[in-house]
Amino acid sequence: MTGAEAAGNGEGEQRDHVLPLTARAIAKARRRDEILAAAARLMARRGFHAVRLDDIGAEVGISGPGMYRYFSSKEDVLAEMLLDISRRLRDGGRAAVERGGEPADVLDALLEVHVDFVATEPDLISVQFRDLGSLPATPRHEVRRLQRDYAQLWVDALVRLRPELSSIEARAHVHAVFGLLNSSPRLPAMAEAELRQVLTAMAAAALRS
Repeated sequence: MTGAEAAGNGEGEQRDHVLPLTARAIAKARRRDEILAAAARLMARRGFHAVRLDDIGAEVGISGPGMYRYFSSKEDVLAEMLLDISRRLRDGGRAAVERGGEPADVLDALLEVHVDFVATEPDLISVQFRDLGSLPATPRHEVRRLQRDYAQLWVDALVRLRPELSSIEARAHVHAVFGLLNSSPRLPAMAEAELRQVLTAMAAAALRS
């Protein structure tokens, strides 16, 4: 047996010994997701400082002390909420870029990722916009880093489409479009399909103007 074969077998053995999640672990993960969704609703409506951990627990039928089995504090809830959406956006953006295509196709794919976010996660948009500064320093810096990585994907795609733009000009366009898209919770109420159509048309026109 070669060293490579031995290494391969070792990796296979390690994979074979990775245990599937237990029913209890799956239930706990689902419960955490319910808590995060409830926290986003409450914080979007009242603001981070007006929401207590007990309030979040009451929203999903968990007593105050019971909440500590899932989160250590409401700052912990906010951090997981904003880190998760920042990672999802960054990873969705990377996947859009990696699929390749013409520069216009890549930019349209990035736009689809962001429009999908704003059309389905209005509470998270509101919380991120208003309460990011309430995060402790370490998770706040990580959220900012993820946001910069995500924005850079857009900047690179826009410069490929419009090479006459400098990096600074492209970044200004991108952040202006983010502002437009992330304003969706404050727009007049409309059906999701209509919201997607309106936001996509406006953002695409702004990027290409």
